[in-house]
Amino acid sequence: MGVYEELIARGLLAQLTDEDRIRDMINNGRATFYIGFDPTADSLHVGHFMALCLMKRLQMAGNKPIALLGGGTGMVGDPSGRTDSRPMMTPEIIQHNCDCFREQMSRFIEFGEGKARIVNNADWLLDLNYVGLLREVGTCFSVNEMLRAECYKQRWEKGLTFFEFNYMIMQAYDFYQLYQKYDCKMQFGGDDQWSNMLAGRELIRRKLQKDDSEAMTITLLTNSEGKKMGKTAKGAVWLDANKTSPFEFYQYWRNVGDADVIKCLKLLTFLPLEEISEYEKRQGEELNGVKEVLAYELTKMIHGEEEAKAAQDGARRLFAAGGADTEHLEAVKLDPASFKDGKIDLIGALCAAKLVTNRSEGRRAIEQGGVMVADEKVTDVHAILDEEKLKSGGIVLRRGKKKFAKVAL
Repeated sequence: MGVYEELIARGLLAQLTDEDRIRDMINNGRATFYIGFDPTADSLHVGHFMALCLMKRLQMAGNKPIALLGGGTGMVGDPSGRTDSRPMMTPEIIQHNCDCFREQMSRFIEFGEGKARIVNNADWLLDLNYVGLLREVGTCFSVNEMLRAECYKQRWEKGLTFFEFNYMIMQAYDFYQLYQKYDCKMQFGGDDQWSNMLAGRELIRRKLQKDDSEAMTITLLTNSEGKKMGKTAKGAVWLDANKTSPFEFYQYWRNVGDADVIKCLKLLTFLPLEEISEYEKRQGEELNGVKEVLAYELTKMIHGEEEAKAAQDGARRLFAAGGADTEHLEAVKLDPASFKDGKIDLIGALCAAKLVTNRSEGRRAIEQGGVMVADEKVTDVHAILDEEKLKSGGIVLRRGKKKFAKVAL
């Protein structure tokens, strides 16, 4: 099985152009491809994880990845898949976020001479002359076609600014630059990027005024699973250990739904498909062992084998003891601003510990009897945590059977 066929078997590809050329280039290790990462935070999150795995998988087969940091596009913000505008970031924040991305990627992808590249589109986008860009690129875009793009449809009711409308042109220009500078003929992206990706392909074709094999760029589309992970986990499960501890990261994957565990093994791990097929035969309680394999493999990739073993041992002790062995839990430090008259309510603590996503969910969990404080069930939605216990080492909160967190001052 070639690497292209393995990508298909793992469910990593959804739509693509020029399939025969793609198969040939990837299987023969001749593809130079790029994936873009807009620096919207100071850490990558699990929504980026599939893209990193894809880059690594293709690099192992001899292909050359380009990780494109969006230092320029980050100034505008991608409207794709959004119903509102992104907050505008300062150049200093964008640069800091790019530096953080670069450091995290370097632990996972091999960069260097003859290996992968990491580049920043600020190098060409920030120095563009507006009139010059209109003359060079503007004539290649039909506004009618742009308005039909799926990436803009969700914004019609609330309004799409001209500022954000330019994002497609900027992303297309990225592909054009990478094609010229590095002979990059392939782009990967999430399903909401399809219109932007095709725009880049068309820009190159029109600029070169050719339609032969040399001028044809190749665009692939990863399926929607990675984007779905990003939407559910963004802001909660980060690759930075200071934002999401290795134990929390392990627990995130250990608690995936039964229906998703095999899918995640195929998409995100490097376990052989034959081994995954054996796991696929397991049902019911046996899936817990498969989830442990998933959590261990992914934690090892991001945080190293030592942290993965510690997280797995800690999780096993925790649940074997029915939640009693909680010494290893890293305490969530409660913000003093969340206290009123020196007290914090239980719902606020649940939110701070990320055991619930908002106060409404916290209230429902308490009312339904699904919340325990220090091994005691609490059903009072007005419950207050003991400040002295918070000072003396923290209080363990539990939601349901599998979610634990320690909170402290």
